[in-house]
Amino acid sequence: MLAVIRYTVPESQSQDFVKQGHTILDTFATQPGYQRGRLARSVDEPNLWALVSEWEGAGFYRRALSASRMVMYPLMILMVHEPSAYEDVYLRDGA
Repeated sequence: MLAVIRYTVPESQSQDFVKQGHTILDTFATQPGYQRGRLARSVDEPNLWALVSEWEGAGFYRRALSASRMVMYPLMILMVHEPSAYEDVYLRDGA
């Protein structure tokens, strides 16, 4: 299961955002079902960021969100409010 949370971050807040993003991913990493995660910035729109994580299933992700709400709270105002959980339909690894 893929989770994508997008944020619109003013340039003046980007350094703090990166630190908070690390904290969120570190917190996620302690949760059952966590597989991997990354913090990414749009190449075309530098104010658009994504916190991307992979989970064994949606239930693990939802419980991790609940457990991480205090570290995620400071960034909620920057969040793009849209669905964040995506079920894998087709996977293809590189050759």
